[in-house]
Amino acid sequence: MNHFSIIARVITPFFLHSIFAQPEPIVGARLVACGAAHVALSDPWAFQSNPGALASLAQTTISATYQSRFLLKEMQSQGLVFVQPIQRGVFSFGGSMHGNELLRSLRGGLGYSMKLSEKFYAGLQFNYNRIALAENYGTQSTITAECGVFISLTENWRLGASVFNLGRAKLSDFQDERLATQLRLGTSISLSKLVLLCFEAQKDVEHPLRIKAGVEYLPNKSIAIRAGCKLNPLEISSGFGCIWPAFQLDLATQYHQFLGWTPQVTFTFRTKEKSK
Repeated sequence: MNHFSIIARVITPFFLHSIFAQPEPIVGARLVACGAAHVALSDPWAFQSNPGALASLAQTTISATYQSRFLLKEMQSQGLVFVQPIQRGVFSFGGSMHGNELLRSLRGGLGYSMKLSEKFYAGLQFNYNRIALAENYGTQSTITAECGVFISLTENWRLGASVFNLGRAKLSDFQDERLATQLRLGTSISLSKLVLLCFEAQKDVEHPLRIKAGVEYLPNKSIAIRAGCKLNPLEISSGFGCIWPAFQLDLATQYHQFLGWTPQVTFTFRTKEKSK
């Protein structure tokens, strides 16, 4: 009998969004506030959703985030991402940690993205995934791969698509336990310099389709106001950001129709963009 799978199934109902159900990986507060409809957004936290979009970034960026899921200390999450443009393409790495000593999941990744043409970007990433249960019940780990594309159709209209866990990596031999494969397809549209809309459809091969939508409004260069929603189940989100040339502070909260509030904060540092 595999203790790892048995104990995980006992704990799962209490956590509801355990790693076996493949909750969304933690992303920055900006993206959370926009309803997590981020597969077609140019942002350092595309590291967690679409490695292809990272190729559109031109600045060295480091970003850290903290989230208290449903205001439970047992479901805290932390994440860090680093993005480094190089001569040909963009190099990225980062990681995230969820849970506590009873059930803890870790994910670390290394990716490479590049611009293939004037409007087409693509990226590939490999992730190390590890799940650790309480003392004496062991750990399981596996390697997953993901890829994504980012297309700039016009100056104001972009498309994005990605696939996580291309090979359906196995986590445990017991009942052929595997990490879920997720597919994302979305678009972002800049209605003006002030308003950005984003939409996404996400399909987990083992769970229903989720539709997401968000909006970002910039009344000036230093302030961003955001809101969004996700369906199936319903989650609404909102937040704001303070933007400076080298620093950015983003705050967000999302509300689950059954489980309550999830606040989040993200701090981002970026170098000055090199002149072309």
